[in-house]
Amino acid sequence: MFLPTNEKQFVFWKMRRSGMQNISIANELGITRQGVSQALRTMDRKIDASLREMAQANRIQIKNIDAERGILSGWSVPFRTSAYIFVSEKHGMQVWYEHEGDCGSCDEYTKCIEFIWDLASELGISIEKVQDPTEMADELLAKIREDQV
Repeated sequence: MFLPTNEKQFVFWKMRRSGMQNISIANELGITRQGVSQALRTMDRKIDASLREMAQANRIQIKNIDAERGILSGWSVPFRTSAYIFVSEKHGMQVWYEHEGDCGSCDEYTKCIEFIWDLASELGISIEKVQDPTEMADELLAKIREDQV
């Protein structure tokens, strides 16, 4: 299943993830609260299914799924480390494996920093912007884990 980011329901989902209440979404878009609730339930099911499919494709054993925030946490069987799958408005679905990288010599350095910073912003999580993507990711993941408890 692909993630339907171009659907109106995804707009509702992004608004809720940013902290808006259903009634505020309804008022802003000129629809009923019940219509928003129905759309969000549908989108949550689609996001849950997409996260599960991505986990299966990447051989990640699922520990927790938060469809409302677009986060799956689990264990990567092939890499033997914690793994996360995120739904990002800007970056689509992304898999992140906990690891200690040599970020300074990696070709993906800039992309990693941008992704981590964008995801933290989308989730409404404040992190310190530093030069080490691993450090930023560790801080972000720690805050995500705190929210899951």
